Parts: sequence; structure tokens; C-alpha cells
Amino acid sequence: MKVKTNEMTQTAVMTAVLCILGPLTVPIGPVPISLAPLAILLAVYVLGTLKGTAACALYLLIGAFGLPVFSGFSGGFAKIAGPTGGYLIGYIFLALIAGWFIHKFYDNVVIQFLGMCLGMAVLYALGTVWLSQAAGMTFKEALAAGVIPFVLVDLIKIVCAIVLGRAVNSRLEAGGFRTK
Repeated sequence: MKVKTNEMTQTAVMTAVLCILGPLTVPIGPVPISLAPLAILLAVYVLGTLKGTAACALYLLIGAFGLPVFSGFSGGFAKIAGPTGGYLIGYIFLALIAGWFIHKFYDNVVIQFLGMCLGMAVLYALGTVWLSQAAGMTFKEALAAGVIPFVLVDLIKIVCAIVLGRAVNSRLEAGGFRTK
């Protein structure tokens, strides 16, 4: 598979966006509100499923190697292995699921929205199970700490991703840089 220079550049730029937005958080408990899911949704919206997921994986690798790109400007493998690691790993599933729905149903924003919600639900499920095990919480406690406070904010992120993603895609298409 031959990768074009502009595709590599766009993937690198979206990885950088993830690295910039990922650490920006609002600490509200064991799981902070993060802008990383918004950046991931934008990455798959703009780059497509595979390249967007690649940008997400690169972000996770950069963080795993210790650069402070995770919530609260943290990094390292210990962060991935810690209580919120399930949410970090869940980003890959969010990218794959949301990306598939975005590009399979590009002309239907309702189905895109539902697909992004499904991706977020998978992220929540993985993160909640991981949090309950790693932090010694019951599933109900982990759900209360890692999902309930985020649902409304994440729905807003999904809407923002649709609006911004469509705008960016139309600009890329107008400039001849569409990579899908």
C-alpha cells in the first residue's frame, strides 16, 4: 500500500491535534472530562476510518512512551495500565466504530450520530469494566464515576465533531486535499 505525502501529513496533523487536546481536562473525579474523544471523532471524520484510527494509535504510542499527552499532561505506560487505561484503549474502538459509520453513511448525519454514540458506548463499557477492576470499585460505582457525568458532554462532542468534520471535509475537498 502506497501512502501519499499529503495523507501522511494529514495523519500527523491529526495526531498532533490529539496530543494538544488530549491533556486538556476538567478533573471531576477518577475520570476527567477530556477533549480527546472530540479529537478522535474529528480525526476519523477528516481522515477516514483507517488513517483516523492510525492517528489515534500514534497518540496512544506517544503517550505510552512517556510524553505528557494524556489527561492532565500525564503519560507513560503506567497511565495506560492504571484505572483510566480502559478508556484510553477504548479510543481505538471509538475510532473504528465511529469511523465506519461516518464513512459508510456519510450523507446521513442521524446514522453517523448513532454510530458515534455506539462507539462511545463501547468506549464506556471497556473503560468502566477496567476502572472497576483497577480501582477496586463495583461496576455500579465505576459507572457512576466514569460514564454518568460524561454522557451529556460527550453528546455535545459528537455534535461538534459532525459540524466541524463536515466543514473541514468541505474545505479539504474544495482545496483538492480530500484523502478518502
